[in-house]
Amino acid sequence: METVWSSVKTAIKEKIPGHSFRMWIEPIRCFLDEEGGLVLACPNFFSKKRVQENYGSFIVEEFQRALGKDCAISFLVANGNGSGNRTAKPELSRQLTLPDLAVRPHNGRLLRKDFTFEYFVVGGNNDFAYSAALSLASRKASLQNSLFLLSNTGMGKSHLTQAIGHLILNQSPRERVFYMTAEDFSNEMVQAYRNDSIDKFKGKYRNDCDVLLLEDVHHLSGKERTQVELSMTLDSLFEAEKKIIFSSCYRPGEIPKLNDKLRSCLSGSLISDIEAPNFRTRVRILQRKALLKGMPIPEKVIHYLASELTDDVRQLESGLIGVTAKASLLSCPIDLALAESVVKNIVRQRSTITVDIIKKLVCKHYNISINEIDSRSRKQNLVRPRQIAMYLARNFTDSPLQTIGRSFNRYHATVLHAVNCIEKGIKKNGAIQKQVEFFRQKLHSGKF
Repeated sequence: METVWSSVKTAIKEKIPGHSFRMWIEPIRCFLDEEGGLVLACPNFFSKKRVQENYGSFIVEEFQRALGKDCAISFLVANGNGSGNRTAKPELSRQLTLPDLAVRPHNGRLLRKDFTFEYFVVGGNNDFAYSAALSLASRKASLQNSLFLLSNTGMGKSHLTQAIGHLILNQSPRERVFYMTAEDFSNEMVQAYRNDSIDKFKGKYRNDCDVLLLEDVHHLSGKERTQVELSMTLDSLFEAEKKIIFSSCYRPGEIPKLNDKLRSCLSGSLISDIEAPNFRTRVRILQRKALLKGMPIPEKVIHYLASELTDDVRQLESGLIGVTAKASLLSCPIDLALAESVVKNIVRQRSTITVDIIKKLVCKHYNISINEIDSRSRKQNLVRPRQIAMYLARNFTDSPLQTIGRSFNRYHATVLHAVNCIEKGIKKNGAIQKQVEFFRQKLHSGKF
């Protein structure tokens, strides 16, 4: 049977990506049960579920081809007995499934149910980040205990971050997983000082945390006191060989007003870049999301959406939801004409939107001149429009930070600071949110 299983594995290896084979198929052991039935033993429940759902049909087909007859295969979870004998039957275990509850880590925000490894679509744009995240979460031997996920907004770094938390809690429910943003950490620290409970705060993160999932670390820019506290916390976690996952839109070296110690901690992590998905990956993402949401979408519509919505995963999901919602409300079929009507309201006209066009639009609205917005003046009636223009330039053009900065007679660090200010303002200030939304609608409509 070992020979047959080896032949089956060789055939499967040619059909799936190498990292998927090493992670999911290679660890499986094959043997016959007492009644002569085929049994595949997986190392844990998560592995068993993943293999059955994604590779079960491949395995059955290859076994039938190798044996020349139909066969029934059972998947079980097995505990290693430490003997090192690969042909011996493993000790089977009955692993109970957890109830279908929302997954709450020990501290911080809830983990989204659908942000798991099994729902993450792997492509050439993210395969290294996926493999690194899965390896870290699976407790495999690794020289790195920290990972830095780097990408623009909407590319999947939050999905991978939360997937790590899901898998660790699935395998070891007693692990103390803390999931939060850098701003959450900063706000909690400020409250601890105000309530004279800073020692309790320090003890919680330095002594009672096994896994720290910290998103949007670029928001720490300029927060000196938080940076010092986080640096000391990270030192304690590194010394205790705890798992640490960071995420950001910017590399550690690009984040301004960051102290050298914290920058060194972030730079010492394994930095995994996630790029925009290509056409094939976008098609698979749309297919997966349509399947999960129970949305029957014609293949030609899927391919049209994938060809037109190229910015990020969130834009793809917006197009998918828009098509199904419009079809439901109008009681009409999902076809290309419907998809085109939805897409034209989503796609950004990047070919016509430039930094100069954005500056002119903002200056006209606020009744200021181009010379004033480019000046060194820090008057409030100029600072806010300048920051909004920088934020829009970052989101509506492909220009790098340095190019945007030069356009405003500023350094790239100033642009990053402006983007952070507007992002926070959108969350907390209704007036800023309305102003930004006004400009977004103008740019989306092409009326500028």
